[in-house]
Amino acid sequence: MKHVSVTEAHQQQQDGYTYVDVRSTREFEAGHPPGAVNVPLLEHDETGQMAQNPDFIRVMKATFEPEARLLIGCQAGGRSMKAAQMLEAFGFTDVINVKGGWGGAQSFSGATIDPGWLACDLPVETDTPVERTYAALVEKADQAS
Repeated sequence: MKHVSVTEAHQQQQDGYTYVDVRSTREFEAGHPPGAVNVPLLEHDETGQMAQNPDFIRVMKATFEPEARLLIGCQAGGRSMKAAQMLEAFGFTDVINVKGGWGGAQSFSGATIDPGWLACDLPVETDTPVERTYAALVEKADQAS
């Protein structure tokens, strides 16, 4: 498993990698790296609780080729690490986990382990073209089935 910092991820986006934000749609809509697509690993269910997204792999396979160059990011690094491992297990070959994610990773004492996208003052996008939203990607996956 490869890992990069958020600043390295930002540079790799310039080099053709796609940032896949695996946070929930609510988190994604509040702000994300420019150009990111949203495929949540966990999503809010009808009760508001976070639950495993059963369509995660299906939507990823319908959206990206196995050799696609992917940066996987979340809020702090935990979900993205799990998502990257899953993607590798399902045949994706160029998957990189983004350490620190959107908000940064902290130790139990509150010290910053890996600064996040926001703390590094990297560009932020809140207006997302519809084709990069999870709803559009699910629709595309449904049509491919």
